[in-house]
Amino acid sequence: MPSRTPSGTASRRLSAEELQAARDRVIPDVAAGGLSVLFCGINPSLMSGATGHHFARPGNRFWPVLHLSGFTPRLLRPSEQGELLSYGLGITNVVARATARADELSDEEFREGGRLLTAKVERLRPRWLAVVGVTAYRTAFGEKKARIGPQERTIGDTRVWALPNPSGLNAHWTAETMAQEYGRLRAAAFATEDRRP
Repeated sequence: MPSRTPSGTASRRLSAEELQAARDRVIPDVAAGGLSVLFCGINPSLMSGATGHHFARPGNRFWPVLHLSGFTPRLLRPSEQGELLSYGLGITNVVARATARADELSDEEFREGGRLLTAKVERLRPRWLAVVGVTAYRTAFGEKKARIGPQERTIGDTRVWALPNPSGLNAHWTAETMAQEYGRLRAAAFATEDRRP
């Protein structure tokens, strides 16, 4: 039986076979040049690989936290990810391929992802790169002592912020405490702009 999304439209539950078929799929970035913030996930889940939508796994708190922190005026569904561009926001990943769990990725994949991400940021030139997962940031960029918050590293003129991983498995952070940290980034990202989302 179809489940209901927040808007009331029906969505079909994906089978285990459909999810497994999404393994190693790459989904397109939601990105453009000159964004205020380019959010960077660790890698797509199988649900994201199957749907083509970032942070699509049920229980992932990215979309609620984005709204709670004031980045979006309403709670967006993963299928509405394209709307982020109108708010000066985008999404990419450190590692492009979809897996069931992030621990299926090797350190070398993270380091290569860091190299590819650096080139992407140099090309797109967002004001901020926000990596959602400090452990992924540490591995991808060789910053073993990095903590949540703004980083000393820059990529060209782009500043870097490490954010808490919004996965439901990250029980150390609640949606409310994550929203506070995301809100700190929002304040920094839009501090000098007349128009805020």
